Amino acid sequence: MNTKSIVLVLAFLVFLFVPLADAQQPEKKVPRIGYLSLRAGIEPREEAFLKGLREIGYVDGQNIVIEWRFAKGKEDLLPGLAAEIVQLNPVVVVAAGNQAVQAMKRATTTIPIVFGQVSDPVGVGFVASLERPGGNITGLTTSASDLSRKRLELVKETFPAVTRVALLLDARNPAHKLFLKDMEAASPALGMQVQSLEVRRLDEVDDAFQAALNARAEALIVTASGIFITNKDRERLANLAIKARLPVLHAEQAFVIAGGLMSYATDIPEQFRRAAIYVDKILKGAKPAEISVEEPTKFELVINLKAAMEIGLTIPPSVLARADRVIQ
Repeated sequence: MNTKSIVLVLAFLVFLFVPLADAQQPEKKVPRIGYLSLRAGIEPREEAFLKGLREIGYVDGQNIVIEWRFAKGKEDLLPGLAAEIVQLNPVVVVAAGNQAVQAMKRATTTIPIVFGQVSDPVGVGFVASLERPGGNITGLTTSASDLSRKRLELVKETFPAVTRVALLLDARNPAHKLFLKDMEAASPALGMQVQSLEVRRLDEVDDAFQAALNARAEALIVTASGIFITNKDRERLANLAIKARLPVLHAEQAFVIAGGLMSYATDIPEQFRRAAIYVDKILKGAKPAEISVEEPTKFELVINLKAAMEIGLTIPPSVLARADRVIQ
């Protein structure tokens, strides 16, 4: 066989086997991310999470796959949804809120869990410490050590005559007892008394308002809750406050946007945008046990002047001057 024939044979063999070798290369696996929430569906916080992922270079349906699971306000659905997510064997799960984290914590001790909105993760037992979480859970907390006191101080500054404050708690939230404990500890120094109103369902809120009025509460603080899962639910709460002529301080800006009076809280969508950074770290091999929980560094005051007018209240200029956002 001459040299030309040998070259032709070798070229043919290369042509024959290279495609076969390429075909045998394993397909790159697209990372799967679970997402569990007590609420109804995609909201600004989920949109912010997707935005955060895009900023890092992840696009759902392209180089990652997100398995969304929403309980639509039904807490009893969370364990089943958490089990579904575990069966899908995701690389990491984002759990939105205390109840969702609690459900995922019971469902797995190995799959990394990232939270973007949790109150007192150490107090409720999700992590060993903020600096060294120690298990398979980490993320961003909405709590600060003196937050309860600051909220009470804000109520007092805005409405100096107030001495009785009702605290509306979601009894399903594992942090609800800690909220009450902190409020009760901070209230005496401000000359205030705190009344606890625990609810588990939306249809109990009307009775809670009536109980507050019967106890002669002069203001209401509403903690973060999965009870008010839609804007319509939040509007209902705002209308109850207007009807009762009761000033309400919320723990989420979304309630003020829906018609509530005022809020002093972290920027929840921003926290979920930052949760994408935690997901990225875990996708790149970091262990949740070694990723510190991020505490909020800024709390924003949002005031709805339209709601104030409807309730018949005047917000002091000193408080308005401190507001990060005023809704006219």
